[in-house]
Amino acid sequence: MTLLALTGGPLWYASRAGGTLTLILLTATVALGIASGGRAVPRGVGRFEIGLLHRNLSLLTLVFLAVHVVTAVLDPFVHLGWAVAVVPFGASYRPLWLGLGTAALDLLLAVLVTSALRRRLGVRRWKAVHWLAYAAWPLALFHSAGTGTDTRLPLQLWLYAGCLGAVVAAVWWRLAKAGPGRVPGRLVAAVAATAVPVVLGAFLATGPLQPGWAQRAAATTVLLGGGR
Repeated sequence: MTLLALTGGPLWYASRAGGTLTLILLTATVALGIASGGRAVPRGVGRFEIGLLHRNLSLLTLVFLAVHVVTAVLDPFVHLGWAVAVVPFGASYRPLWLGLGTAALDLLLAVLVTSALRRRLGVRRWKAVHWLAYAAWPLALFHSAGTGTDTRLPLQLWLYAGCLGAVVAAVWWRLAKAGPGRVPGRLVAAVAATAVPVVLGAFLATGPLQPGWAQRAAATTVLLGGGR
């Protein structure tokens, strides 16, 4: 455990707890959405109940996400501004990894806004934006692994493994239950379900699990032109 994890104030602990709970709830929301889509719904389970659970999990995710963002901005250690919460890669503290979290937040906000305007947008447009929630999940996962000062703790690593396993299992369940057709989409899903665990494992092994990662991550800068 790092020194920060031992001496962090109440806001730091609240932010980290809020972020961890957000990741768990987002994982449950995404896994449920993937596993229950199409023809993958198990017999005896009503779509209404699944839809209600999915919606409640989504709302609870946003509640803890708000707690995570507000406490992170108010925490005097990192000196974040409110603009950092919505503008990716603009922070002076771990800009790359905080930027991934901000990008995930922006995607979830887009889903929230379009859900409120679902009747005006139409089902097709709403579904197109709703898919962004699936893109937000890996961004949130890498944000947590790259930013968290407790990433090296065994309990935290098991948490990442559990979140990763739940979503990957949901993807393969959906693929196994899918009917014929939509081959390109199924191939993309299979490749992503294989690539994300490999990339995350390589990232953890060469990054957060290595000595001195906290200093390197804090010193990383991101240029809008594409350089680092």
